[in-house]
Amino acid sequence: MAGSAVIEEQKFSLQEVLDTFKLCLSENQDVYVEHYVAGWRGLVKFMNSLGNVFTFISKDAVSKIQILVNFLNGENGSHYVTIQSMVKYELDNQLVDLDKRGSHPESGSRTLLRLHRALRWLELFLERLRTSTEDSKTSVMCADAYNESLSQHHPWLIRKAAGMAFCVLPGRPTFFEVMNVGGAERVVDMLGDAVPMISKVYQITEDLYAQNNLLELP
Repeated sequence: MAGSAVIEEQKFSLQEVLDTFKLCLSENQDVYVEHYVAGWRGLVKFMNSLGNVFTFISKDAVSKIQILVNFLNGENGSHYVTIQSMVKYELDNQLVDLDKRGSHPESGSRTLLRLHRALRWLELFLERLRTSTEDSKTSVMCADAYNESLSQHHPWLIRKAAGMAFCVLPGRPTFFEVMNVGGAERVVDMLGDAVPMISKVYQITEDLYAQNNLLELP
């Protein structure tokens, strides 16, 4: 029984991701780090449920998640409750390497920026899945989403490996099955709720980083 409980816990659920991203935003549209991280844990499950194809991204995401959790649980955790408070605290106290890697290579702001960039890729890919047809190729959808977003921040070697990995992606029915919410129509409906929510969290973060000139942190 314990084993099956662990397996259930590791299974991806689109509903769970939707619920978590809904919790991300405060009334003032601040983004809670705790729920942002929880949403990312769900997205890591999504990537891992498709085998080793996305390992190059999911492994990095897991390490970034842990860094943020450590900040949240650390002695200055009260400053890391929201992305907005984290950015303000780190900038006010010169805890961010703005121009080149220095004494703060794993600042909360830099760490979250890496997740933020990957979130854009997943947002674009999930939206393509939502609007896809039975004949649509997941490899093309995923590659297009990657080339529009994350590839700009990866060196040539990783871009090459990513392109090869996308070629062996399973078909659309497998992706829909992995969502664990029912038939194709139900999946499309729920993606219609989840993608705008992810997009909203992404855009609020993007605007915050742009206002503070943090989008190109080394």
